[in-house]
Amino acid sequence: MTGADNIRNSIIDKLLTISNKDYLLALYKLVSTSNINEETIQLSEAQILMLNMSEEDIKNNRIVSQEELDKMDLEWLKSL
Repeated sequence: MTGADNIRNSIIDKLLTISNKDYLLALYKLVSTSNINEETIQLSEAQILMLNMSEEDIKNNRIVSQEELDKMDLEWLKSL
């Protein structure tokens, strides 16, 4: 994870512990008025390739439901 990802995750963890509605509303307004939506994120060639592969999987119905994935994970964990 990058430094930005670590900071973001830390903020999210702290937000989950806040129950004061006014405080959360103030934070929401602060984040909503920032210009983060104007930032364009540049994807690497590998990320673009992975997204294109995902689209092809979806088009060709090569998908697994969350329930199926959970079962597969449990089976894998049992085999360890």
